[in-house]
Amino acid sequence: MDMATVIGLTMTYIFLLSAMALGVGIGPYIDIPSVLIVVGGSIGALFIGFTMDHMKKMFGIFKIAFKPPKQDLHGMIAKLIDFAITARKEGILSLEGPLQNEENDFLRNGLMMAIDGQEPDFIRDMLDIEIEQMSVRHKGYAAMFDMWANFAGAMGMIGTLIGLVAMLLNMSDPSAIGPAMAVALLTTLYGSLIGNTLGTPIATILSVRNDEEVLQNQLILEGIMSIQAGDNPRNMESKLLSFLPPSDRKSQFD
Repeated sequence: MDMATVIGLTMTYIFLLSAMALGVGIGPYIDIPSVLIVVGGSIGALFIGFTMDHMKKMFGIFKIAFKPPKQDLHGMIAKLIDFAITARKEGILSLEGPLQNEENDFLRNGLMMAIDGQEPDFIRDMLDIEIEQMSVRHKGYAAMFDMWANFAGAMGMIGTLIGLVAMLLNMSDPSAIGPAMAVALLTTLYGSLIGNTLGTPIATILSVRNDEEVLQNQLILEGIMSIQAGDNPRNMESKLLSFLPPSDRKSQFD
């Protein structure tokens, strides 16, 4: 669980709801027609703009923002160094057994290509393509939430216009002006809430998750190439540590 995302979302809604409660109360900010316009309209627009496969995966992608896959670069470097030491002592074919239980598909597939004797250029090209396509998929899912923010804001403005039209048509009936004005104002509020507390922040954190996974896979790629080339484990570690911030670069050989 990413506590920063959870804390941020919780703080946002606590402060917003507290401000509402300290004013006129939360009740006046609840309006079903406004919810239908903004929430229903924006999700409907997403169905228009994306495929059914994208929409089916949207909830699962939403969960990644709060419970992302763990990226342990230090642990990955240590694992690659262990593989390198084993390969230098016993040959690269000796890694086939340990790889059967490897959970990281990218690492397992890359090293299996090296074990099978594929050319280094072929391995690098294949893994580069996999990294690039993975990033494209991730950015596409992040774009869904970014577009949700845009659609929610647009639906908020549409709701405002709907409320204003209803209000102008009922100027002779004072009792109808209040509900129409509520729709006009609350749709804009709901659109802003969805866009600025869900859509855009989740799109941003998904982009961060993508960058983290790309970095790990690039590190793994360089480790695989070093293992195949039979590089000295110390030299290999120095190369892999360059992927980390200087303050985090701690050698296991020290």
